[in-house]
Amino acid sequence: MKRSDLIFVCCVVLFFMPFFIFPAVYGAYNTFNSDHGMIMSFIKFAVLATLGEVIGLRLKTGKYNAPGFGILPRAIVWGVLGLTIKLAFVIFSSGTVSFLTYMGMENAGEAIKGGFSFEKLFVAFCISIFMNSIYAPVMMTLHKITDTHILSTGGTIKGLFTPIDFRGIITNLNWDVQWNFVFKKTIPFFWYPAHTITFMLPVDYQVLFAAVLGIALGTILALASMKK
Repeated sequence: MKRSDLIFVCCVVLFFMPFFIFPAVYGAYNTFNSDHGMIMSFIKFAVLATLGEVIGLRLKTGKYNAPGFGILPRAIVWGVLGLTIKLAFVIFSSGTVSFLTYMGMENAGEAIKGGFSFEKLFVAFCISIFMNSIYAPVMMTLHKITDTHILSTGGTIKGLFTPIDFRGIITNLNWDVQWNFVFKKTIPFFWYPAHTITFMLPVDYQVLFAAVLGIALGTILALASMKK
């Protein structure tokens, strides 16, 4: 382990430590998250998903930052994507319950709110499948586009807000990796079960677990960019 790795680990531990040591800190976090869910989603993914990308860069280059990488622009993009992720959680949670009720599972709403049962597991699994099959590919592709844009503009804040060449980026996107790795492997083998667990947990723990998955999401997408 390099000195930079030790410093990085210590900083991460110090950042999360107050949430585990001081109940008041974790309580304030939950209260703010409950009252301002969208704002917290922006902050949560701006910090944690970007952290995942930094870890991915470390795995690729041995460094936690590099010229043109653009940590701050990535954090802004992840914050905006975090808003859409929160939106997807709300829409697909309630929408899936409504659909299952429409299809004859009249206790779907009660099952997902209750304790562990096979009915709750089934509803959570359905939510995960619908959300990750419909929303996730769009979000992951948009992330790849913005990631390419950040790199092509030098990783600067000014460059982030220049017009994005959607046509050029989409045309030259490595669809082999995007389809065969990001879509075909990470969605069914990681995100289906991961978000099934998420929707099985109590609401307070869903927030914490989703935050941890934000690190995994950033890392996975960063690793996907390394594949040739």
